[in-house]
Amino acid sequence: MPNEITIQTNIPENIHTVWKLYTSPEHIIHWNFADPSWHCPSASVDLKKGGVYKARMEAKDGSFGFDFEAVIDEVKEPTHLVYTLGDNRNVKIDMQESNQSTEVVVCFDAENENPLEMQREGWQSILNQFKTYVESKKTSHS
Repeated sequence: MPNEITIQTNIPENIHTVWKLYTSPEHIIHWNFADPSWHCPSASVDLKKGGVYKARMEAKDGSFGFDFEAVIDEVKEPTHLVYTLGDNRNVKIDMQESNQSTEVVVCFDAENENPLEMQREGWQSILNQFKTYVESKKTSHS
C-alpha cells in the first residue's frame, strides 16, 4: 500500500468559483505548475466518471516537459473529485465551504522515485499557485 500525502489550502472564495477554476481547462493552464519557470500550455478535462484529465507541463525554456494524465473515478460537483493516474496512484480532492472561503484538501498516493517531502512540496506549490490564481481572479473582478 503506497504512502498517502495530504496537502491543503484555504481560499477566500465561494466553493462554486473554486471548483470551476480548479476543473476548467481554460483556467488550469494558468496555475497548474509548481514553479514560475514552468507553465501548462494545454489542458483538457472530461469531467465525468471515466472521463480523462490531461495537462501538459513544461519548463518555459523547453528543457523538460511531461504529460500529466488521469482517468476520473468520481465527481460530486462542487465538493469531491477522485482520479487515478497512469501509474495507478489515486488522487482525491475535497472542497468544503465555510465563512465565505473554501478549504481545498488534496490526498494523493506517493510515488517511489522521489522523497516524500519533495513530492509534498511539489504538489503544495501547485496548490499554492492555484490559490494565488483564484485570488487574482477575485481582485480583477472587483
